[in-house]
Amino acid sequence: MTGRATAGAAGPDECRIDAVDVHAFEVPTDGPDGKEEDGTLEWGSTTMIVVRVHADGRSGLGYTYGDVSVASFVMSKLAPLLHGQDVTAPPALWRRMGAHIRNAGRPGVGAMAVSAVDVALWDLKARVLDLPLVRLLPAYHDRVPVYGSGGFTNYSLDRLTEQVAGWVAQDIPLVKIKTSRQPERDPRRLTAVREAVGDGTEIFTDANGALTRKDALYWARRFHDEWDVRWFEEPVSSGDLEGLRMLRARAPERLEIAAGEYAFTPRDFVNLVEPPAVDCLQADVTRCGGITGVLEVAGLSAVRHLDLSAHCAPAVSAHVFCAVRRLRHLEYFHDHVRVERLLLDGTLSPEGGALRPDPGRPGLGLEVRWADAEPHRVYGTRPA
Repeated sequence: MTGRATAGAAGPDECRIDAVDVHAFEVPTDGPDGKEEDGTLEWGSTTMIVVRVHADGRSGLGYTYGDVSVASFVMSKLAPLLHGQDVTAPPALWRRMGAHIRNAGRPGVGAMAVSAVDVALWDLKARVLDLPLVRLLPAYHDRVPVYGSGGFTNYSLDRLTEQVAGWVAQDIPLVKIKTSRQPERDPRRLTAVREAVGDGTEIFTDANGALTRKDALYWARRFHDEWDVRWFEEPVSSGDLEGLRMLRARAPERLEIAAGEYAFTPRDFVNLVEPPAVDCLQADVTRCGGITGVLEVAGLSAVRHLDLSAHCAPAVSAHVFCAVRRLRHLEYFHDHVRVERLLLDGTLSPEGGALRPDPGRPGLGLEVRWADAEPHRVYGTRPA
């Protein structure tokens, strides 16, 4: 198994891609008994797939979260396509990669692989130009508001309230917890959360598609009326567009229905907004085609007068979502914050409830912490 591919040297007057290397690191969760749960899934680890693209002595870094198979997909389908290509046109390479994986499968693993490479290409271009990525992108903002996210369904009440109170102590004014795995437990959990954060903090909930349409409508009303919940994410499966539209139409006016984290292709996002199935659209830069993909979704959200919320991956999302005109906020997700701090130098911490890209660091400002990452490696080899 290899995690690196190389090509001949580029011409002296051109900056062209000469190598790609890929790595995957699996980090155990810190949940009870080593597990975390939401409404529909239990997991014991999070895997980050890191892609580095090299040209003219510089390296761009991108990543996604998924199965280790994403790493081999990048090496077998995408790395050979990049060799010798101009680093200054990530969208052109994005389109070429999308066409190339047509028969291998664009959604899912294919989209995540393209996302990681696309982020690396944008990072590389910014580093070649010696610019922070946020300055290279068509930015509308210089910071991205965040909400604290975690609150897994298998947390004890003490762990749950400690976590949400910790976000409030960091001046994060919004908190989200997982719900609906055992709905009968949610009233006690939400009461504890409301007491822990006080009346000045907004509470969000995320069912991860666990409920039927009728049950989701019942809980939407209870969440809003009893605990002043303002956000209900994936109350039903994001594939149930009719159910999402029903809930958007019939849920309390101040309770927003959200989805989009599992949208991989532009058509997936169109399906969520034509006709509208959500009050706020979500996009994950590590799944929807990377930075180029987010820019396309940002245009769709703007013309449809829908805000766009960033799903996780804060170290990348803090840059790219500054370029989203209808920006709402970014999910500051417990697992991804842990993994990124462990594996990467240059991650950001919230200040005043927002992440602000560092204008003094080129690109994303990130570097792999190889010594800390190595014990978690499941693909590739450490660079010399």
